[in-house]
Amino acid sequence: MPYVRFMRVYVYSVRVFFGRRVMIIRNLRKLKAPRMSRSIGMKSGKYESSSEGGKLWGGRFSTDTDPVMEKFNASIGFDKRMWREDITGSKAYAAALWKASLITKDEATSILVGLDKVYQEWEKNKFKILNTDEDIHTANERRLSEIIGSEIGGKLHTGRSRNDQVVTDVRMWLRKELVTLFNLITRFITAITGRAETEINILMPGYTHLQRAQPIRWSHWLLSYASALLRSLTDIQSLHHKVNVLPLGSGALAGNPFNIDRAFLCKELNFGSVSINSLDATGSRDFISDTLFWCAQLSSTLSRFAEDLILYSTREFGYVRISDRYSTGSSLMPQKRNSDGLELIRGKAGTITGRCMGFMMTMKGLPSTYNKDLQEDKIVLFDVCDSVEDLLQIACGIVSTLQIDPVKMREALSMDMLATDVAYYLVRKGVAFRTAHGISGQVVKAAEDRGCALNELPLSALQKICPNFDEDTAAIWDFENSVEQYQAPGGTSRARVADQVKQINLEIKKLPLYEKLSA
Repeated sequence: MPYVRFMRVYVYSVRVFFGRRVMIIRNLRKLKAPRMSRSIGMKSGKYESSSEGGKLWGGRFSTDTDPVMEKFNASIGFDKRMWREDITGSKAYAAALWKASLITKDEATSILVGLDKVYQEWEKNKFKILNTDEDIHTANERRLSEIIGSEIGGKLHTGRSRNDQVVTDVRMWLRKELVTLFNLITRFITAITGRAETEINILMPGYTHLQRAQPIRWSHWLLSYASALLRSLTDIQSLHHKVNVLPLGSGALAGNPFNIDRAFLCKELNFGSVSINSLDATGSRDFISDTLFWCAQLSSTLSRFAEDLILYSTREFGYVRISDRYSTGSSLMPQKRNSDGLELIRGKAGTITGRCMGFMMTMKGLPSTYNKDLQEDKIVLFDVCDSVEDLLQIACGIVSTLQIDPVKMREALSMDMLATDVAYYLVRKGVAFRTAHGISGQVVKAAEDRGCALNELPLSALQKICPNFDEDTAAIWDFENSVEQYQAPGGTSRARVADQVKQINLEIKKLPLYEKLSA
């Protein structure tokens, strides 16, 4: 078969994954294409897409759809946000149709130019959605046919089903959304590590069971959330790998009968691989379930972060003050200053988790391949991703602007929090830890019986409990000494906290997604 030099078609550049400006159809030159078959494609004459109002599926129906069903069935209200992805996918598919000799080069050119015009209408907010536009695919194809004629426009869907089209759009949208979320988490972590580095000398109580436990550095508390968020960043990498699989070319369920070059589509649309099985490709939404669970887990981390700061910002604690930018007041009590930004983070975490569980319930009873229930996936996915974006931006803003009260934090430290240090002191004197733990408990009881603090017990009283106590016990009652003893990696000593800042920042830069975004 002869080589055909296809005319250079410069189509509208769109921003795709990793932020590069690339051409969806790259100067298609010297593509091997068999001779065009006259038996394939649309017959001459005016093409009607269906017998019912321009629907893509109405040919076998004899009556109009009930208006209530029309509204109930439509998804254009929410899936229109994928207009870019839908047009991008259609451009690549048009090129694949030409490559398979299902359309001529003139028809391919006409489709590409027409899709550019549709793209520009969306971009300029001039695209008019009609009542008959059931979804974004119907809307874009209807408008394309209006621009270039239905005889040519109607060929774009050859061998393609909305089943493989919609899941392609969703995957393209989601991989871009993951980049957005990656950037927001990175920004949040950077805000945390920045504060941790500059406020490393501030001490505060560490809590277990919401009770004061041991002294720690304020920076150590901050970095506990940076560490958790770093895991979320790492998980995005595996999520992206799962999302970045091309389903286009799977048809409704059985595959594509026209020998469409799926490897070509994969390259044009910047996917990492091609789906293995067409039944699985059109009906599977585990990549959405995984994303929703990831969002639920992330929101849970943010909720715990918010709960801590809500407590720390109350008068009962007084450790931090949330900026007015993220607080509200009471309509009745003028003195109130509520941390509503944090409370909404905590509240929305529950909603996000509920969305995840609800979608899992939708999926669990579905038979194989595509079912209309799957239309609900986008409602859930869009809503959850939008909420997580908001949560991350609000959380980052709060961390960047909150004020801390180092004096209140220091005043909250009490000598009883050094009871464990008493045991550590005895261990260093050669006493077995379990024995030292019991002795430390006796020291605490002795102080309670005397009605004094631990450091106020005389050496004689300590030696009466255990002869291993010596003059150097005075060093126990120093909070700075206490935190500095935790020199093992991950600990709350100054050096180890500084190491954590460096390690977290370094780990972010090692992530492949960060490297590609920074390229």
